[in-house]
Amino acid sequence: MTDESNWLDAIQFDDQGLLPAIAQDVDTGLVLMVAWMNAEALDETVSTGRAVYWSRSRQRLWRKGEESGHVQIVHEIRLDCDGDVILLKVKQEGGIACHTGRESCFFRRLDGTANQASWSAVDPVLKDPELIYK
Repeated sequence: MTDESNWLDAIQFDDQGLLPAIAQDVDTGLVLMVAWMNAEALDETVSTGRAVYWSRSRQRLWRKGEESGHVQIVHEIRLDCDGDVILLKVKQEGGIACHTGRESCFFRRLDGTANQASWSAVDPVLKDPELIYK
């Protein structure tokens, strides 16, 4: 484990010990996904150079790509001005960050006006999720 006495003290985790983590493509700037991290996930991320998150549904560490092979190699970590959001600039291995087989989790766009708005999937599926998660 890395030395927590300085850098982790600057982070404002919520009452559950979590903070949001934004994964952004280091080359294109595209926001790939948002997940959660606790101190252990952040420490392992820093130690290994690979993105590790806290899975709220599984209640355990989630090493991005552990099932799909689509790991995130971390190039830079930034902390927002309030100390309560982490930005990871990553290289997304395999080009797929989303469990739906898309490059980004933000593939739906709101179209129309307030009275007739609807969500449209505007980014293609790059690989069938059933082929990714067996």
